[in-house]
Amino acid sequence: MAERAGVSKATVSRYEMWQDRARIRWATVKALADACGATRAEQDALVAVAKSQADGWWVGNSAVPQWMDPLVSFEAEAQYEHLYANTVIPGLLQTRDYALAIHQAREVRSPNDVIEQMVEARMQRQTILMRTPPLHLWAVLDEAVLRRTIGDSAIMAAQLKHLHEVSESPTVDLQILPFSAGAHAAGAGHFIILGRDDERNPLNSMAVVYIEMRRQGIYLDDADDVGGYKLTFDYLRSQAADTSTSQRLLATALKELPR
Repeated sequence: MAERAGVSKATVSRYEMWQDRARIRWATVKALADACGATRAEQDALVAVAKSQADGWWVGNSAVPQWMDPLVSFEAEAQYEHLYANTVIPGLLQTRDYALAIHQAREVRSPNDVIEQMVEARMQRQTILMRTPPLHLWAVLDEAVLRRTIGDSAIMAAQLKHLHEVSESPTVDLQILPFSAGAHAAGAGHFIILGRDDERNPLNSMAVVYIEMRRQGIYLDDADDVGGYKLTFDYLRSQAADTSTSQRLLATALKELPR
């Protein structure tokens, strides 16, 4: 069982006995279920049970909608996250004021305290960038993201400065896709690729694509789908400005903010 699942014998024993109510990792449960020949439906059911036992901050947090729970869980397990955004700054890179303005626009019928809880949850999600080891984030942002004023000019100025600061982290790569790039590989779609590579234990590897829609998310883990999005991201990286030029584009967008 341990050999098939790519884990140690001690891990198999611990999961059979659930000794000391130790933390259950859903990725390990999935690998063990697969090694046992479980069907896809059985695997999904077992993974759901494992996630219900998780000790992540998002478990039972009403500010994290059910359709986003898998995304936050995947981020907790991933080594890297590759994303493309073409409308707003992605959640992991937002300042608090920017996130508040976004939620106020989207949740026009929600009371202020609920919106504050959503913003707090988004700030909590960003701690994934400071864990040990940290998540490696590679973001390609359309230039339109820098030019769309969210909140007001002061909020946007702080947000662009924050992008500059974050991009100097060794675990964050930021590229801007300029208007001059014209048509590009992603078309109009925002997407996230989450992954973990383990050559010694392939069953411990992970790759999933997340596409966010209005109050729902689509998750793709089929090899062909994931491979297609990975290729798209590679094309986007080649079409986007390099990191130095991207920093200059950030500075220009900041300078040209409407007063």
